[in-house]
Amino acid sequence: MSSTTTAVDSTAVSTAKPGKAAVRTVWALRVLLALFFALASALPKLLALPAATTVFDAIGVGHWFMYLTGLVELAGAVGLLVRRLAGPAATGLIVFLLFAFVTQLTAMHGENAGTPFLFMVPLAVVAWHRRAETAALLRRTR
Repeated sequence: MSSTTTAVDSTAVSTAKPGKAAVRTVWALRVLLALFFALASALPKLLALPAATTVFDAIGVGHWFMYLTGLVELAGAVGLLVRRLAGPAATGLIVFLLFAFVTQLTAMHGENAGTPFLFMVPLAVVAWHRRAETAALLRRTR
């Protein structure tokens, strides 16, 4: 009696396409996150609404930093909607939120410090789902 073994192709495992439900779920996450970062987070900063200026005054940085923060959030929101940029945008926003967490711990005395983590989880799902495109983009830039 002979037995045959077959090797599993590791590239086949890593390039397996997710199901339609997963693709739709991640697309919905991308749209919802983009709406949040553009409308609820970036827009108040870019319009210098009192709620945003109060926070940045409490942090002790100038209003230029508020506008820069708003632009970064808006760029991340746009990036989430562009298929090839969704992974890098999600990763960049996670790093951005880590800095927001540290700022809230230090300058805001821990007030609302856990909030960034609520957004990091769905951003991590998007980044993981788009990891192949992110890797391809990184290979092209080298």
